Amino acid sequence: MSNAIIKTEELRFTYVEEGAVNPLVLDGVSLDIEPGSFVAVLGHNGSGKSTLAKHLNAILLPSGGKVYVDGIDTRDEARLLDIRRTVGMVFQNPDNQIVANVVEEDVAFAPENLGVPPEEIRRRVDDALKTVGMYEYREHAPHLLSGGQKQRVAIAGVLAMAPRCIVLDEPTAMLDPIGRAEVMNTIKSLNRTAGVTVVLITHHMDEAAQADRLVVMAKGRVVADGAPREVFQRVEELKAVGLTVPETTELLWQLRQAGVDVPLDALSDEECAQVLCRLLAQEGDLS
Repeated sequence: MSNAIIKTEELRFTYVEEGAVNPLVLDGVSLDIEPGSFVAVLGHNGSGKSTLAKHLNAILLPSGGKVYVDGIDTRDEARLLDIRRTVGMVFQNPDNQIVANVVEEDVAFAPENLGVPPEEIRRRVDDALKTVGMYEYREHAPHLLSGGQKQRVAIAGVLAMAPRCIVLDEPTAMLDPIGRAEVMNTIKSLNRTAGVTVVLITHHMDEAAQADRLVVMAKGRVVADGAPREVFQRVEELKAVGLTVPETTELLWQLRQAGVDVPLDALSDEECAQVLCRLLAQEGDLS
């Protein structure tokens, strides 16, 4: 067994409804997710990415193949609590995860259910709320918070369980741009400062570009896997499965199509601007 915190081997899954067997939603997905990494899984609706997410802490079990969490087979019912303690899940709608009328009580809910001692719960709640930048709101009512703040409380509730990995399934889908930025900054901080392994399921190119590794899914299969800077250069392949690329990459790709020699690996706005400035400077020198 590798040292991967999550490992899938030829994972296949199909939903069965009233005896009718549907097509494969996951069709032979093999992935190793290393401890401390930040992996984005990108794909259209129907690509299988959310179904994959639900396999990573045994909400769903494989129709075929295997999923291991820290070496534990997710089919091992006796180890379900260990699996859920290792991998926490954050979903699209924070209202579905918030269960209490006061922020700090909500964050304490899961560790209380796990039987964590009260003084340890207090420490975990405070630490989790500080980590997501919501400590000053600990006595507030969650329903009065903004969408981004609610999602950060939901993340704190998962953090209080002390998982080594967090899987976030489209956590910004219901948020405005400010809320999205808040949540993405929180996710990056969790990974880089606290060392938590992050798996981010998204259909936003700009979010995927912030990960260390990008896995692209289409029709239940992995069609690309690598650093975002490398994967997004495969513009034609991504367009072929109905995905766009970040606006910076698209602009440089269009210039290339027009015969201009520019690199495609300038992902950020600043990098793209530098490429264009150099291009304009060359044009000036030539004239």
